[in-house]
Amino acid sequence: MSAALKQSAGGFRRMTEQDLPAVIGIEQRSYQFPWTRNIFRDCLRHGHSAWVLETDQDIIGYGVMSVLVQECHILNLCIDPDHRGQGKGRQLLEEMLIIARVNEADSAFLEVRTSNFQALSLYLSEGFREIGTRRNYYPAQLGREDAVILAKRL
Repeated sequence: MSAALKQSAGGFRRMTEQDLPAVIGIEQRSYQFPWTRNIFRDCLRHGHSAWVLETDQDIIGYGVMSVLVQECHILNLCIDPDHRGQGKGRQLLEEMLIIARVNEADSAFLEVRTSNFQALSLYLSEGFREIGTRRNYYPAQLGREDAVILAKRL
């Protein structure tokens, strides 16, 4: 186990099915088109690397990624709106990338809405680089929205 994981013990831990009500609550407060309980449940069943970030026993964020064949794909990373702007998203991202490295990933990928400037700023500041665009990837209020594809060498 890495030093970063030991240092944050109690604050960063594996997601369980019992965490889903809190996780879904954050997801629904954060996104206009949130993941469903079944999506999270399927991620847990299929062995995706799923984690929560806690403070005082309250879940304030979560991340889900797949790690296969030396690559990790961050599928969802979210901090409760009441806890944003405090470096918690950066902390969660850093912890997840440590997990990816421990699992022998040498690169990380993710998609982010073109309109999500806060997330784009975080990822770019952490060394991710734009490698492409997925046209009409996300549902949007008036149709579909493009996704920026980002990658980082680990």
